[in-house]
Amino acid sequence: MKLEVLPVTGIGDVAPGDDLAALIAGAAPWLRDGDVLVVTSKIVSKAEGRLVDVPTDGPERAAARDEVLAAETARRVATRGQTRIVQTHHGFVMASAGIDASNVERDRLVLLPKDPDASARALRAALRERHGLDVAVVVSDTMGRPWRNGLTDVALGAAGIPPTRDHRGETDPYGNELHITQMAIIDELAAASELVKGKTDQVPVAVVRGYLSPAAPSAYLADGPGAVVLVRDGASDMFSLGTAEARAAGLLEAALLPTEPPPAGEPADPAAVERAIAAVAGVVAPGTLFTHIPDKGVRATPPPAADPATLIRFGTDLHRLRAALAAEGAPSVPVTPVL
Repeated sequence: MKLEVLPVTGIGDVAPGDDLAALIAGAAPWLRDGDVLVVTSKIVSKAEGRLVDVPTDGPERAAARDEVLAAETARRVATRGQTRIVQTHHGFVMASAGIDASNVERDRLVLLPKDPDASARALRAALRERHGLDVAVVVSDTMGRPWRNGLTDVALGAAGIPPTRDHRGETDPYGNELHITQMAIIDELAAASELVKGKTDQVPVAVVRGYLSPAAPSAYLADGPGAVVLVRDGASDMFSLGTAEARAAGLLEAALLPTEPPPAGEPADPAAVERAIAAVAGVVAPGTLFTHIPDKGVRATPPPAADPATLIRFGTDLHRLRAALAAEGAPSVPVTPVL
């Protein structure tokens, strides 16, 4: 496979109501069937009128931006100083809900397209119907990434191209069956396109040539499922909160531990119970002792003194153990022994 990544220059500034298909076709008369058109979401948003007027400076600007951010946020993920990572109503997790103040007038903010997949489908249809071009369209934007410094472009919307390439069930050259390998193709194409678009060069569109054959877009089912399939749902998101937010959520859950016996289930893993006891051993009061008795639970022995302050501290230490057990996935409930 030979790929070319080509910039589309000369589009100029985009205003609400502009015909993106006409602007792109005019700036790139060399477009041909099978090309993948990667369009920066900002010009899609501008054409669709996804702009908000705000004050140019001062606390009024900050307050207006906070209000816009709240409206675009479905869930807060993490906050560090002025940086806020949120989940948008689309399901994207990104800084400031993708709200952008660059490459736009000082008194305006640019929001993400309302439905990037629909935007990609509409642009693809316009290019096909009015300009005779059968191309795929990817709407891209810049995001940070967990575990990695730096930014990269990813796909927010797509039409006419499968969003992933699924290698599951295939066999590698060493005879190993692949089980989890699903490549996010449209993200890779978006990242490659950013290399020729840049952030300050006013090149909002790039073309990837060679990934699809000239007949390929029409060969797929209509526009395809779009980029929405790349959004990880909550049930499979192992990193749905920032570190501080996850810790705060854990502390809140620890404060609400039940006092009624949990439904009968599998007994707790003895190793998990021992880990919980070890985790609190260094912070409980001198003389407090927790002993794991298999099949019976944990015996909690208070310090010899029985004054009120010691008993209060013992209750605190008992709750520490219950929180540690909960962290190990072992539900617990305090039981007064029958003497």
